[in-house]
Amino acid sequence: MRSLIPSRRAFGTGLAAAGALMASARTAAASPRPQVVAHRGASGYRPEHTASAYLLAIAQGADVIEPDLVLTKDGALVARHENEIGGTTDVASRPEFAGRRTARDIDGERVEGWFTEDFTLAELKTLRARERLPQLRPGSARHDGEDGVLTFAEVAALARRESARTGRTIGLCPEMKHPAHFRRLGLAFEPIMAAALKAEGLDAATAPVLVQCFEVGPLKTLSTLSKAPRVQLVSAEGGPADLPGARYVDMVTAEGLKAIAAYAQAVGPEWRQVLKVDGAGALAGPTSLVADAHAAGLKVFPWTVRAENTFLPPALRRGATPADQGDAASLLKALYAAGVDGVFCDFPDLAVAARGG
Repeated sequence: MRSLIPSRRAFGTGLAAAGALMASARTAAASPRPQVVAHRGASGYRPEHTASAYLLAIAQGADVIEPDLVLTKDGALVARHENEIGGTTDVASRPEFAGRRTARDIDGERVEGWFTEDFTLAELKTLRARERLPQLRPGSARHDGEDGVLTFAEVAALARRESARTGRTIGLCPEMKHPAHFRRLGLAFEPIMAAALKAEGLDAATAPVLVQCFEVGPLKTLSTLSKAPRVQLVSAEGGPADLPGARYVDMVTAEGLKAIAAYAQAVGPEWRQVLKVDGAGALAGPTSLVADAHAAGLKVFPWTVRAENTFLPPALRRGATPADQGDAASLLKALYAAGVDGVFCDFPDLAVAARGG
């Protein structure tokens, strides 16, 4: 069995030639095959950030799997959507952890629940994963309790195994969540992330990895600690938590994108920043963001396409309820036509089909 798993060095260098996320950004416009990034795995079908979700995503043809990363009390990187885990694990039903429920200010928002920074890795390993949106995704919720909480090292090992099994590179797109919050707790995210990348053979510009963050400072710091490629996440509203007063809308102007290119290789906008939606709720063509980003030498990976009506523009909704699935294929095809280099999707099979395989 050992011979079937590429070495860490092979995962970070040899395999990268077949599918590195960030080959020269200047060739982005000519790229014939945008990448499908499985957002938290196949999270439309299985509880997010679980081995089941990642394996299903790979089986559906995803090129890349995305683990959101948060820190434990003892500094371990674990794959969870947020550091508050009341909605994604069974912690609320565990009497031994009832006293850990508390409230925290996370990036200016008051949040109540259970937080990874109050648990050791060993304690988190006793928990079971749950579907975060059970009303919208009852099929996924039927798999509650089947999987545990994964570390980043375990996700990387899964990608190595699947790369060897399938003969194609399975990339990783980890997101550093709330570094400013963890820094205030005495947990510096960037050196931990850099050490983890090196341990997994991913500390190279050609490695099949792309490290994301909504904050700016952590990406700049990581650029001094690791050669791994980086993506600046942005949103249609708000701004980076570590830069009070800064606005994402200013960061995606032509000049703002040039500034991002000084410390990152890609930008990750909301899909609504890439495509216009008219007053009738229909798609109305691309914005200038992709062209401006490519001109600045950046690749573009918009987030996140979901199939349920509640996440789609009105003209693409089908059926009678928010949970019914609409015409996500048209949205995906429009993003591909806009020239994006990849797309984050909760339903990798739909993204692969819309791409044409």
